[in-house]
Amino acid sequence: MEIRPFTASDAAAVSEVHRRAFDGRLDESRIVQRLHDADKAVVSLVAVADNQIVGHILFSPTTVADQGENVELVGLAPVGVRPENQNEGVGSSLIQHGVEKCREAGADAVVVLGDPEYYSRFGFERASEYGLGNEYGADEGFMVKPLHEGAVANVDGIVTYQPEFQQEEQ
Repeated sequence: MEIRPFTASDAAAVSEVHRRAFDGRLDESRIVQRLHDADKAVVSLVAVADNQIVGHILFSPTTVADQGENVELVGLAPVGVRPENQNEGVGSSLIQHGVEKCREAGADAVVVLGDPEYYSRFGFERASEYGLGNEYGADEGFMVKPLHEGAVANVDGIVTYQPEFQQEEQ
């Protein structure tokens, strides 16, 4: 399996990955498309196996209300893997590579809203322990992974994702 940066020619295959990974829902593929169209993908990677895209992950900028410090937080969302390729390490590889690419891009921390048992394997911790909340009101499932020592030590507030996550289809 190869992990490589997303290219525009991957758009249709990535849309299909997310549609299939999320039981036919189109929300995630539309979010990916809107974030790419708005040039708001900090990191966007695909997993390729047997010359087919089998997974995708995207990280985009987030903001923190009342943030006194200049800290760059990125949100991991979405990550999708074709059903027939799940439980093969595709998602784990995408997350690990993606977090490293975010670090290389200068991000201070990554936030995610997801399964605590799954994401804790990658070093994510409950964000509320760091004084971070989110616009969705989630607590246990909202997590952060600092990318260097003290990355979120002086940051607290409500983390907000890009408006592309909220847009309704016309």
